[in-house]
Amino acid sequence: MAIEGFYHQPVLFRETIEWLNLKEGATYVDCTLGEGGHARAAAEIVGPAGRVIGIDRDVEALSQAARKLAQVPARIDLVHDNYTNLPQVMRSLKLTSANAFLFDLGISSLQVDREERGFSYMADAPLDMRMDRTQEISAADLVNNLPPGELAGIIAEYGEERWAARIAEFIFKARRLEPIATTGRLVQVIKDAIPAGARRSGPHPARRTFQALRIAVNNEIEPLEGALKQAVAHAAQGGRVVVISFHSLEDRIAKRIFRDLEADCVCPPEIPVCVCQKVPEVKVLTKKPVTATLAERRENPRARSAKLRVAEKV
Repeated sequence: MAIEGFYHQPVLFRETIEWLNLKEGATYVDCTLGEGGHARAAAEIVGPAGRVIGIDRDVEALSQAARKLAQVPARIDLVHDNYTNLPQVMRSLKLTSANAFLFDLGISSLQVDREERGFSYMADAPLDMRMDRTQEISAADLVNNLPPGELAGIIAEYGEERWAARIAEFIFKARRLEPIATTGRLVQVIKDAIPAGARRSGPHPARRTFQALRIAVNNEIEPLEGALKQAVAHAAQGGRVVVISFHSLEDRIAKRIFRDLEADCVCPPEIPVCVCQKVPEVKVLTKKPVTATLAERRENPRARSAKLRVAEKV
């Protein structure tokens, strides 16, 4: 498996490839293809008899991945879709099961590095943040149209921002003067909202708000539960579902879903004898999440919050 030659390896790259446990001839589904780093490594393992399916809602990511996967030995199918539509994607490819599924959640470097995509608070660009640029709602729509209370709720829940209410209030006042159309103006409004003392330490003052808006624009949290269940349902016996999360909400969902699917009884505690006849669907292989090594965390700050969880179909 040729790993060393990659430019820009994803977070927890080696650990992910090991936990996927792919064999020659296997079928691998990358539910968040991105730039194709995991998919290329998977293709080298499964070989000419194997198959790699890459799903992504970002057309630019699919184009980039297609170039990276052009010369790999496995059969490659790239699909412009959302992993929430996994059953439909599987049916369209005439697949009933696969040996491994990967969900590498969050934002890709490709999206952050393209200033015009509007994901980064480090550059002044149109306020966009859409992973799928064919969808209608952008970050600018949320920032300029949502009631302050709803906006504050998004920033508090998805960004875990202590100043959420104050930031929403400042956004509301600023947009009444002129619509907030760029990332640069939004950053300035956020900085104005957060007291100077609170801005002197910790991450960039706009980081949490930008994260929250990105999650809301792309509806990243709510569909995850159903998608993980569908991946397990479509996994072959002994197949694995691997999840890499960068947000506590995503990690809690993965942990809970895998735990629930592993349980052999869901009867209420007051019932003395099990009557539910539930059968475990998976075995959780990571009782505690796998995290990045100290060396990787030093090299890539994004790796600090990464958590990897794995379940195996039984």
